[in-house]
Amino acid sequence: MAEPRIRPFREGDESHVFDVCVRTGQGDPAILADVYAAPYLRLDPELAFVVDTGERVAGYILGTADTREFVRRYRAEWLPAFAARHAVPTDAPDDGPHGVLAAGLRPERMLVPGVDEYPAHLHIDLLPELQRQGLGRMLIETLADALRARGVPGLHLVADPANTSAIAFYLRLGFVALPAEPEVGALMGMTL
Repeated sequence: MAEPRIRPFREGDESHVFDVCVRTGQGDPAILADVYAAPYLRLDPELAFVVDTGERVAGYILGTADTREFVRRYRAEWLPAFAARHAVPTDAPDDGPHGVLAAGLRPERMLVPGVDEYPAHLHIDLLPELQRQGLGRMLIETLADALRARGVPGLHLVADPANTSAIAFYLRLGFVALPAEPEVGALMGMTL
């Protein structure tokens, strides 16, 4: 296998990104990528970067520079087709069998405390065999550089509070814990 490298997302990577999303995520595999990957590839593909092993895409970082604008576009451009593909009552709980689906139907969930100070946000996933090799750091640095070039002042993410190793990783990279209600998760921000 060639040395993994970070490169911009390009047409043809979609199925690999979706595969990584499903293999590393939690929730309904039929919906995960349609909530946490596909809308970013469609609405903000310039802020999508992948880990290319020479054989396949085995990790990615997806982001948006302006979460408020992303939510607006998600609702207008992504949600109608998403809702048609995945019908569920809008009052479905945020956990359990409809949790990921409910999240996909409620883009305003992305408007977390601190979104004005840290307007950009990200999703990152690496297959287990590529973790702990510095690639996560490189992905975040690549996205942060792209956001700085756009003049974005800050970046945030939400992590599972139970994933203490991920939280420690983000803290080492310069993210700080931000106050948020427990149902939001572990909210973290980084000044760019």
